Amino acid sequence: MLTAAELLRIIDIHGQVAEMGLDQAGVMKLVTQTTLELVAADGAVIEIAEGDSLSYRAASGTAVAQLGVKVALKASLSGECMRRAEALICTDSEADPRVDRAACRRVGLRSMVVVPLMHLGQPVGVLKAMSREVGHFGPRQAELLTLLARVVGTAMYWATHYGQDDLFQRATHDDLTGLANRAMFLEQLRGALQRARRTQQGLAVLMLDMDGLKSLNDNHGHSVGDAALVEFARRLKDTARSEDVVARLGGDEFAVLMPSISEAGGPAQFHRRLQEALVAPFDFRGACHLVEGSCGWALHPADGSSAEALIDCADQRMYASKRERKKGLADVPAGEPGA
Repeated sequence: MLTAAELLRIIDIHGQVAEMGLDQAGVMKLVTQTTLELVAADGAVIEIAEGDSLSYRAASGTAVAQLGVKVALKASLSGECMRRAEALICTDSEADPRVDRAACRRVGLRSMVVVPLMHLGQPVGVLKAMSREVGHFGPRQAELLTLLARVVGTAMYWATHYGQDDLFQRATHDDLTGLANRAMFLEQLRGALQRARRTQQGLAVLMLDMDGLKSLNDNHGHSVGDAALVEFARRLKDTARSEDVVARLGGDEFAVLMPSISEAGGPAQFHRRLQEALVAPFDFRGACHLVEGSCGWALHPADGSSAEALIDCADQRMYASKRERKKGLADVPAGEPGA
């Protein structure tokens, strides 16, 4: 039986969810963070059904790096939970035939509990808690998370009932700039990589930092900093092709996915166009300010075959380019080794 303290904690979460209104992304993040505390989990995710797979839409703890990952409905404990619409417990991932063992090994989990998220009487996703320890979860944890999952199900109902289009926008896009968010970018990148492997085509990932944001915030206030982020995002979007995916990953960090690119010439041209677009200052409340950016890129398959490898390569080159520019050295093409 659950304790009074545990039940009061669930009631408190209900109150926090009610205050969030239609902010489904915020609700999902709150629930995954709360899951860590409630069942002493190492990681927690909310997976939403999309066709024949489940997509990680919110993550906390050790699962954060998996945000945007997709798992198959037919070959996972999450999929089994969806089909049966009931809580399921995996005591040991190495001995449970229902789980994707390779995926469990990649994230280092040995036990988990999965509960369905219900919407209008139908399962639309799952809440999953993970642990590195064998046998960490039992019926008590399953009961707690089942109560918690009802919070998400209720929030999803009201958000969908009153604003379905806004719900998708909030879950996949950055509120300030309107660009794709990190989860959406990772999902688009992984899908593009699958297509590139099938068609034998290349693609490019560009990582960008908007330089000088801290100085703008410190010297002129955060309203100016926000205006600069919006302006940088606008010019970045205007520079991109219609088929490119432009995203704000967080803070002053941006990314661009360029499909059907096989050589560095494409990203290099994009970078030159962006630098030209950033030359003119922007006006905010009668004062002129400059926006600048550093850029680095990576090509598939030359620089990596996974989303993580390409992002890391482009990120390293972007920071190398930033360091070279700060030192006043000769320009080094951001897409070349060492740049």
